Amino acid sequence: MTATDSHDSIRAVLWQGDHLRLLDQRRLPFEETAIDCRSADEVAQAITDLVVRGAPAIGIAAAWGVVLAARRDPATLPAALERLRAARPTAVNLMWALDRMKRAIAAGADADALAAEAQAIQDEDLAANRHMGELGAAQFGDAPVGVLTHCNTGSLATAGYGTALGVIRAGYAQGRIARVYAGETRPWLQGARLTMWELTRDAIPATLIADSAAAHLMKSGAIDWVVVGADRIAANGDTANKIGTYQLAIAARHHGVRFMVVAPSSTVDLTTPSGEAIEIELRTATELLGYGGQRTVVDGAQAWNPVFDVTPAELIDVIVTERGVVEQPARRGMAGLYAADAA
Repeated sequence: MTATDSHDSIRAVLWQGDHLRLLDQRRLPFEETAIDCRSADEVAQAITDLVVRGAPAIGIAAAWGVVLAARRDPATLPAALERLRAARPTAVNLMWALDRMKRAIAAGADADALAAEAQAIQDEDLAANRHMGELGAAQFGDAPVGVLTHCNTGSLATAGYGTALGVIRAGYAQGRIARVYAGETRPWLQGARLTMWELTRDAIPATLIADSAAAHLMKSGAIDWVVVGADRIAANGDTANKIGTYQLAIAARHHGVRFMVVAPSSTVDLTTPSGEAIEIELRTATELLGYGGQRTVVDGAQAWNPVFDVTPAELIDVIVTERGVVEQPARRGMAGLYAADAA
C-alpha cells in the first residue's frame, strides 16, 4: 500500500446495484451507520437533511438519484431532476452533475447508460481529487509547513481522497506538512466531527481549534497556509464556501498567511460573473439554537443562519483544480482553465 492509499480509506457514497448507500454524516464520529436510498426523492431528502454533504458528493449522489428515477419509471425523470436540483441551492456541482445527466437523457440514454454516466462522474471526481492533491501539495515547497483547514473537504465530501483535505493528505504523505489544524465549523461542527475523524482514521496528526481561535493561531506563526474547498467559484475567482471562510481569508491576509482554494473544475461557474450573483443558502435558525436535539439558547431568541459566505478573489492566493493552478485569481480570473476547450 502506498502512502497515498493509506490516507484514502473512506467512501461516503456507494452504489449497490439497485440502491444508493450513503454514510450518515449526521451521526459521525460516534456512529458509522448508512442510509439506503431507493428513489430520487429519498436521495433529495438525504441531501437536504445533510446525510450527504460536500459539493462533489452532493453532485454524485444526485446523479445516482437520476438513475433510481430512470429505473423506477422514466416518465418521472423531469420531476426527479427538479426535485434533486432544489435540494440545496449554493453548490454548483449539484447543478453540474444534473445537467450532465440531463444531456445523457436527451441523447437517449436508458437506465443502464445513465448508471454508467453516474459512475463516470464518481470515478472522474476521485481521479481529479488525487491530481489536485499533487498540484496543491507542490505549492507548499520543501520546508514543512503548518496548515489550517475549515469545514470538511475530504473523502466524506467527495468520491474519495478529498479536495482541500486531499491536498493535506498528499502534503503529509510527501513530508511537506509539519502540522494540521482544523476549525470546528459551527453550527454543524463538520470540522470537529468529520475532518478530525478522517484525519485520525488515516493517522494524520491534527489539532482542533475553535473557529474564533483562528486569527490568534495565525498571529502565533503556527500556520503558513489556509487550505479550503469551495461550493461555487465565480468567473472572476470569487469563491463561495462554508460560512466562516471569508473571515479566515481576511485574517490570513493581515497575518501574511497564504490562502488556497481547492475544488474540481465542475465547481467553477463561468456563468456567474462574481460572488454577488451567488445565492447563499439560509437554513433554519434551530440549527444555531441547539445541537443534537438539545436546545442551548433561551426560548424566544432568534438566529440568522447563512451556511455559506463569499471570499473575494483578491483575498485568494491560489485556486487549484484538476485542470491546473490559478495564481492571483483576482487578476487572471478562471476562464483560462477552459481555453483549450474553446480552441
